[in-house]
Amino acid sequence: MAATIAQAVQALLGPLKQILGSVSTLVGAASAELSTSRQTVRIVMADFPAIIIAQRLHQRLAALAPGIDLVIQPWQGGEAAQESLSRGQSDLAMSVFPPLGPDFTRSLLLHEHFMVAMRTGHPAIADFDLDRWLSYPHVLVSGRGATWGPLDEQLKGQGLSRRVGIVVPSFVMVPDLLLGSDLIAMLPSQCLSMPMAKALHTVEPPIEVEGFALHLAWHKRRDEDAAVQCVARVLEEVIDVSGD
Repeated sequence: MAATIAQAVQALLGPLKQILGSVSTLVGAASAELSTSRQTVRIVMADFPAIIIAQRLHQRLAALAPGIDLVIQPWQGGEAAQESLSRGQSDLAMSVFPPLGPDFTRSLLLHEHFMVAMRTGHPAIADFDLDRWLSYPHVLVSGRGATWGPLDEQLKGQGLSRRVGIVVPSFVMVPDLLLGSDLIAMLPSQCLSMPMAKALHTVEPPIEVEGFALHLAWHKRRDEDAAVQCVARVLEEVIDVSGD
């Protein structure tokens, strides 16, 4: 019986070695193709998370696939990002996407939560609570210039409201605004890793605020595009590192 098993194992070793050799050849060929290919990959991405990951993304691609050039396209909402993918105007998109149709692939990158930020020495810090939070004007980030967001909907449902003192199109603008005023902002937690943001005082929101899931998506026509899939993998890697 033992001899029969040994013979069967031995008979399998030859084909298995051939399969492994083929896989190794394919992987090597793919790596060689990436190291020499020249292609531009277009990514729709808001300034958050671009400000967090752009440097690591470029560094990793420079080592892995130096011929891939990137174009970071401005984010104008999930629907616009999906439309851009559909029309072939973008290759990848990072956004808060609902479930997409069968023509798209959507990959979860991270779950984000919010923090309240203000300058050190802000008068709201003492005995910070809901009333103190709502007593000062807020910064709202909107790439479309909206003066009303999900938080305002939530507050309205509780019979509350806030004053939006200023709307800006970029998260990069927020730390400087906060450091020079009594404005308050509610930011995705990873935005607080920006150099200027590290000087801010941060606290948990005084009410439960739902976070959001950040996704990476592409059209199915890009499934076999080696350069696009390489950038997608690296994006997932650097997002995972930034979330540690």
